[in-house]
Amino acid sequence: MTERRAILSGSAFEEQIGYARAVVDGDQVHVSGTTGFDYATMTIPDGVVEQAEQCLRNIEAALTEAGCTFADVVRVRYLLPDRADFEPCWPVLRHHFGQVRPAATMLECGLADPRMKIEIEVYARRRAGGSAG
Repeated sequence: MTERRAILSGSAFEEQIGYARAVVDGDQVHVSGTTGFDYATMTIPDGVVEQAEQCLRNIEAALTEAGCTFADVVRVRYLLPDRADFEPCWPVLRHHFGQVRPAATMLECGLADPRMKIEIEVYARRRAGGSAG
Protein backbone atom coordinates (compact mmCIF):
# COMPACT_ATOMS: atom_id res chain seq x y z
CA MET A 1 0.00 0.00 0.00
CA THR A 2 1.27 3.47 -0.89
CA GLU A 3 2.21 5.72 2.00
CA ARG A 4 -0.02 8.80 2.37
CA ARG A 5 0.91 11.23 5.11
CA ALA A 6 -0.04 14.81 5.89
CA ILE A 7 2.60 17.30 7.02
CA LEU A 8 1.43 20.20 9.16
CA SER A 9 3.39 23.39 9.76
CA GLY A 10 1.36 24.76 12.64
CA SER A 11 -0.12 27.53 10.49
CA ALA A 12 -3.44 28.84 11.81
CA PHE A 13 -4.67 28.67 8.19
CA GLU A 14 -4.28 24.89 8.07
CA GLU A 15 -6.59 24.50 11.06
CA GLN A 16 -9.08 27.18 9.98
CA ILE A 17 -9.39 26.02 6.38
CA GLY A 18 -8.75 22.29 6.82
CA TYR A 19 -5.67 21.42 4.76
CA ALA A 20 -2.08 20.23 5.19
CA ARG A 21 1.08 22.14 4.36
CA ALA A 22 2.12 19.11 2.34
CA VAL A 23 0.98 15.60 1.51
CA VAL A 24 3.37 12.74 0.90
CA ASP A 25 1.80 10.16 -1.41
CA GLY A 26 4.29 7.40 -2.12
CA ASP A 27 7.27 9.06 -3.78
CA GLN A 28 5.31 12.24 -4.58
CA VAL A 29 5.33 15.30 -2.31
CA HIS A 30 2.69 17.97 -2.89
CA VAL A 31 3.38 21.20 -1.01
CA SER A 32 0.37 23.50 -0.72
CA GLY A 33 0.50 27.10 -1.82
CA THR A 34 2.77 28.64 0.80
CA THR A 35 2.87 32.32 1.67
CA GLY A 36 5.38 34.55 3.41
CA PHE A 37 3.88 34.16 6.86
CA ASP A 38 6.19 33.05 9.64
CA TYR A 39 3.88 30.34 10.94
CA ALA A 40 5.37 30.40 14.45
CA THR A 41 4.37 34.04 14.95
CA MET A 42 1.74 34.41 12.17
CA THR A 43 3.49 37.59 11.05
CA ILE A 44 4.33 38.53 7.45
CA PRO A 45 6.94 40.98 6.15
CA ASP A 46 5.84 43.90 3.98
CA GLY A 47 8.22 43.34 1.05
CA VAL A 48 7.68 40.80 -1.70
CA VAL A 49 11.32 39.62 -1.71
CA GLU A 50 11.25 39.03 2.04
CA GLN A 51 7.95 37.20 1.63
CA ALA A 52 9.46 35.01 -1.10
CA GLU A 53 12.37 34.17 1.19
CA GLN A 54 9.97 33.19 3.98
CA CYS A 55 7.84 31.15 1.54
CA LEU A 56 10.93 29.17 0.63
CA ARG A 57 11.91 28.64 4.28
CA ASN A 58 8.38 27.31 4.92
CA ILE A 59 8.57 25.07 1.86
CA GLU A 60 12.03 23.83 2.80
CA ALA A 61 10.73 22.79 6.25
CA ALA A 62 7.90 20.79 4.64
CA LEU A 63 10.24 19.19 2.10
CA THR A 64 12.68 18.24 4.85
CA GLU A 65 9.92 16.59 6.88
CA ALA A 66 8.91 14.70 3.72
CA GLY A 67 12.47 13.47 3.16
CA CYS A 68 13.23 15.84 0.25
CA THR A 69 15.23 18.92 -0.61
CA PHE A 70 14.84 21.62 -3.24
CA ALA A 71 16.86 19.33 -5.53
CA ASP A 72 13.83 17.00 -5.63
CA VAL A 73 11.38 19.67 -6.83
CA VAL A 74 9.99 18.94 -10.30
CA ARG A 75 7.25 21.61 -10.53
CA VAL A 76 6.78 25.07 -9.03
CA ARG A 77 3.96 27.60 -9.30
CA TYR A 78 4.32 31.26 -8.37
CA LEU A 79 1.10 33.14 -7.61
CA LEU A 80 1.21 36.92 -7.29
CA PRO A 81 -1.48 39.61 -7.15
CA ASP A 82 0.84 41.97 -9.06
CA ARG A 83 3.02 40.50 -11.80
CA ALA A 84 5.40 43.47 -11.45
CA ASP A 85 6.47 41.95 -8.10
CA PHE A 86 7.73 38.76 -9.78
CA GLU A 87 10.99 40.01 -11.29
CA PRO A 88 12.37 41.40 -7.98
CA CYS A 89 12.07 37.84 -6.61
CA TRP A 90 14.09 36.22 -9.40
CA PRO A 91 17.45 36.23 -7.56
CA VAL A 92 15.92 34.45 -4.54
CA LEU A 93 14.14 31.93 -6.76
CA ARG A 94 17.25 31.34 -8.87
CA HIS A 95 19.25 30.72 -5.68
CA HIS A 96 16.94 27.82 -4.72
CA PHE A 97 15.96 26.48 -8.15
CA GLY A 98 18.71 27.58 -10.57
CA GLN A 99 20.51 24.24 -10.51
CA VAL A 100 17.31 22.19 -10.26
CA ARG A 101 15.40 23.80 -13.13
CA PRO A 102 11.88 22.56 -12.27
CA ALA A 103 8.98 23.21 -14.62
CA ALA A 104 7.49 26.54 -13.54
CA THR A 105 4.48 28.79 -14.01
CA MET A 106 3.76 32.30 -12.75
CA LEU A 107 0.13 33.37 -12.41
CA GLU A 108 -1.24 36.80 -11.56
CA CYS A 109 -4.24 36.33 -9.27
CA GLY A 110 -5.81 37.47 -6.05
CA LEU A 111 -4.58 35.89 -2.83
CA ALA A 112 -6.52 35.17 0.36
CA ASP A 113 -5.15 38.11 2.38
CA PRO A 114 -4.23 41.56 1.00
CA ARG A 115 -0.92 41.45 2.91
CA MET A 116 0.19 38.45 0.82
CA LYS A 117 2.33 39.43 -2.16
CA ILE A 118 3.45 35.97 -3.29
CA GLU A 119 2.41 32.36 -2.82
CA ILE A 120 4.53 29.43 -3.98
CA GLU A 121 3.55 25.78 -4.36
CA VAL A 122 5.85 22.93 -5.31
CA TYR A 123 5.69 19.28 -6.27
CA ALA A 124 8.66 17.06 -5.54
CA ARG A 125 9.54 13.43 -6.06
CA ARG A 126 11.37 11.58 -3.33
CA ARG A 127 14.40 9.73 -4.57
CA ALA A 128 14.82 5.98 -4.05
CA GLY A 129 16.39 5.38 -0.67
CA GLY A 130 15.29 8.81 0.60
CA SER A 131 14.03 9.28 4.11
CA ALA A 132 10.34 8.74 4.75
CA GLY A 133 10.46 11.25 7.62
